[in-house]
Amino acid sequence: MITVLYFGYLREALGRNQETLEWTGDDSEALLDLLRARGPDWAEALAPGKVFRVVVDRQVTRGVVKIPDGAEVGILPPVTGG
Repeated sequence: MITVLYFGYLREALGRNQETLEWTGDDSEALLDLLRARGPDWAEALAPGKVFRVVVDRQVTRGVVKIPDGAEVGILPPVTGG
């Protein structure tokens, strides 16, 4: 099991701020593919060309990374402010 947290516009677009998923210990690309397969809203919000970061156990990642069972995974869109 992993916990997935959604932030910013993803929270509104996907209608949730977090969920728990069954997980076999695959990587971040497999997670995104799984989520995109849920339907058009998910595919649009998490489209490959969109800019967002995947955070695994509070560590910002780059590229494709392994997500271990039991991890907390955040999906963060860009943040603006001043």
